[in-house]
Amino acid sequence: MGTGIHHITLITRKVQANVDFYVGFLGLRLVKQTGGYEDATQLHLFYGDGAANPGTLITFLVWEDGARGRVGHGQPSEISLAIEPSSIGFWLTRALSHHVEISGPVDEMGEPTLRLKDPDGVIVKLVGIGGFAATDVWEGSGVPADHAIRRIRGATIMSEVPEMTESFVARHFGYQPTESTEFIRRLVSDSGDVIDIRDAKGFWTSAPGTGTIDHIAFRAGDIDEVERVHGELGSSNSTITNVHDRKYFYSLYVREPGGTLFELATDGPGMAIDEPAETMGTQLFVPPERADKIDELVTMLPQFSWPGEERVIYRDLPFVHRFYTPKDADGRVIVLLHGSGGNETSLLPFAAKAAPRATLLALRGRATDEGTPRWFRRHSANTFDQADIKSEAEALAAFIEDAIEAYRIDPEKLVFLGHSNGANMIAATMLLHPHVIRRAALLRPAMVLEQPPAADLSDVDALLVAGNVDVFSNFGPDLAALLRDAGAKVDARTIASGHAFEAADAEIVGNWIAARD
Repeated sequence: MGTGIHHITLITRKVQANVDFYVGFLGLRLVKQTGGYEDATQLHLFYGDGAANPGTLITFLVWEDGARGRVGHGQPSEISLAIEPSSIGFWLTRALSHHVEISGPVDEMGEPTLRLKDPDGVIVKLVGIGGFAATDVWEGSGVPADHAIRRIRGATIMSEVPEMTESFVARHFGYQPTESTEFIRRLVSDSGDVIDIRDAKGFWTSAPGTGTIDHIAFRAGDIDEVERVHGELGSSNSTITNVHDRKYFYSLYVREPGGTLFELATDGPGMAIDEPAETMGTQLFVPPERADKIDELVTMLPQFSWPGEERVIYRDLPFVHRFYTPKDADGRVIVLLHGSGGNETSLLPFAAKAAPRATLLALRGRATDEGTPRWFRRHSANTFDQADIKSEAEALAAFIEDAIEAYRIDPEKLVFLGHSNGANMIAATMLLHPHVIRRAALLRPAMVLEQPPAADLSDVDALLVAGNVDVFSNFGPDLAALLRDAGAKVDARTIASGHAFEAADAEIVGNWIAARD
């Protein structure tokens, strides 16, 4: 039989809640933080036992504020973790004290099982089963060693073709059939973990997104074994991808006939290859080709605090938003509004370079254009939905007022920074809701209001930076003149640039902000 599960990868929507649950409640150790190999701007977290042993690893792709997925056939539907049978009472009590909803114990295939949901709604089962060796307990877990999670017990897969899924897992990953029920076929590995295949005929199809399980990875002894299975899969016309060197393991991916994504990963080199075992999980690692961009990536990736540490308590406000707080924050808060095609992360590296000690509050526009966020709808490249501009400006003004109160922001230290569509939104909001935005840096802005209202902007201090070859600079009235006529103090500059922002913009914005301390 095979050596079992290496890791299981899921997708989470909120990194802080995820860390609080898997570290703070379950007592797993966060053993690695990386920027994803497919997308370095996506945070990937690995949890496991104290030594990050294969078979204990639960990993998460962080899609911060991403769209929810849908559990259905062609996807795992739940995971299970092994505990000692005598620990059932401990975990019931711990769930109550941590305000985690839990049900059971119930008997599932002869095993006492507690069922709970993680913050994304994924079903996580705690299964009382003996016979697993004591793990490398992480001393910082807060869970007594006798009650600590031993390892991954298994996962449940939803399949419309359960017979074919069973055959595939048995043939390529070494699992053997064992007991079954009317709807579930159970397979077991040499290491004692299980794959339960649920007959999902008539269920809806799965859809990727937050709150779903992305894939199950099985263990391979070495690269030769991965290549051997790679060859077997190739000769059977399976839907494989290329093999990958993921630094911590070497692996390949394949979809089984029912559609579930599997990975085959080597045990080594392991998570301690690039940091001491005693400090695993405390720093960020990125793919080698992005190492020179690590400062930018640190700014773009969502921040979190360890359980028990002070953290941002996010409020339910009109716009998706994210804070980035530097270690030596000076009290200034810069609100960022991205351009068309961007998102809340787009301006973070730029703003951190311009004002390294400022706290950054990045927002995501609520309109969409070809699937990407915008701040208001448009009819063409230079005609805009006026009603939508007014509606979204009202929402932005409300967000600002609520954020000042909710996050205790000093209005005197509040600066707005927008690029393109975001800059246009800031300018429109200043005119439609005077006195809400009083200090703003606008990169490649234009006036999108067809009938700008008369407004008192005598308390506004604005920087406008245009590009001398910006193809979008020639529509609408002269924004700088319009703001000056309304009483604003305006510093308008033109640099050698197109529509995109440049390094020169960061220097100009940084100096402008610093001069207003």
